[in-house]
Amino acid sequence: MIEVGGQPMLIHIMKQYAKYGFKDFYIALGYRGEVIKKFFNKNFFDWKINLIETGQNTMTGGRLKRLKKYVGKSTFMMTYGDGISNVNLDKLLQFHKKNKKLVTLTAVRPPARFGALKLKGNAVSYFKEKSKLDEGWINGGFFVMEPKFLKLIKDDNTYLEREPLEIVTKKKQLAAFRHEGFWQCMDTKRDKDNLNKIFKNKKIKF
Repeated sequence: MIEVGGQPMLIHIMKQYAKYGFKDFYIALGYRGEVIKKFFNKNFFDWKINLIETGQNTMTGGRLKRLKKYVGKSTFMMTYGDGISNVNLDKLLQFHKKNKKLVTLTAVRPPARFGALKLKGNAVSYFKEKSKLDEGWINGGFFVMEPKFLKLIKDDNTYLEREPLEIVTKKKQLAAFRHEGFWQCMDTKRDKDNLNKIFKNKKIKF
């Protein structure tokens, strides 16, 4: 529940979903779950919020599997709690349905942390300020999934990012929706400071 821009990251993420009419949330609780419960007990939102205990030590895949009974037989959307984006969720869902894969992830190209230099002897022959990474795309964490995918998650010790997603990749059942707009994760204090600066300068267009 770390705050950026005056609100918890989780709320910024949920607002993005609510903007597109997705207001039925299932939040997998684990470490510091009580903090999240207290927050939603004190704050009212026009959303349906379900707080589900998924265990203190359960891995990402295991947490998702524990939500299986709430998902039912419907296509569902899933994301982590450490990244915000202005991804168009309507287009993401349409892309998923069109491609008919078990899983669609949002591919992003995050900002590089440092500028780039090329040296020729002691002289700088090339200089480029921080921009988006040239190395390619990474998983931005905004998913659309089919319920059948949950069968590939073994137990509480399963990391979503390992075996389950590796299996659908091999089976050619993983699609990537390219998002060129805003995306930022918050893994470090530096990330937090950067996000606060972005919010302060109103550089995010949701």
